[in-house]
Amino acid sequence: MKFNPPLHPARLVKRYKRFLFDAILENGTPITGSCPNTGSMRGLTTPGSRIWLSRNDDGKRKYPYRFEMIEAEGTTVGVNTGLPNRIAEEAIRAGLISDFAGYPVIRREQKYGRQSRIDLLLSDDGRPDLYVEVKNVHFIREPGLAEFPDSVTARGARHLEELADMVAAGNRAAMVYVIQRNDCARFRIAGDLDPVYQQAFTAARAAGVEAYAIKCTVTCDSITPDATVPVDDK
Repeated sequence: MKFNPPLHPARLVKRYKRFLFDAILENGTPITGSCPNTGSMRGLTTPGSRIWLSRNDDGKRKYPYRFEMIEAEGTTVGVNTGLPNRIAEEAIRAGLISDFAGYPVIRREQKYGRQSRIDLLLSDDGRPDLYVEVKNVHFIREPGLAEFPDSVTARGARHLEELADMVAAGNRAAMVYVIQRNDCARFRIAGDLDPVYQQAFTAARAAGVEAYAIKCTVTCDSITPDATVPVDDK
């Protein structure tokens, strides 16, 4: 996925209220923009960090600048949680998840479960439908090891339960964790930060829900899914 038009470099002043941030553009102009990430963004809000912003001048947005990336821990990290669905679909169409091969139809945001919407629904005549829930990942505590979640997510636990229900009904279901950073070669659930999500993940895996993690190459120009990395089920 390439950013077009190109992103604008800036320096982070403060991220606050979860939906907003302050920054200073390269020309010295202070701005306030929107942050498309309602999570804790642990380790990704250090004042003075180099960041990259998209800009939309169509007049419909109160804040034309949007927080897309930050330089942290020696790498570039994507923070926009609205992008992983697109990245996951790109990865699936490119054949990066071999277990998903052969599904000719991919539909987005389809109703299912308990008044929810599945991120991607893969279909093929004569095969069970494949329900795919996508999560954004950018949290690390150990070098090379990506973790999810970085804070409690009751909604995420519910999604795992709904995926297990889809398997029980005769379908396939999968979690796809999209790692928006360059420096990770493994993935695991951060059960110490959210034990309920860990329990839901373990139960879902036992029920037949599949789990995959995709690492990406992240630059100020693009985010490109590269390959799957091992998922620690323990």
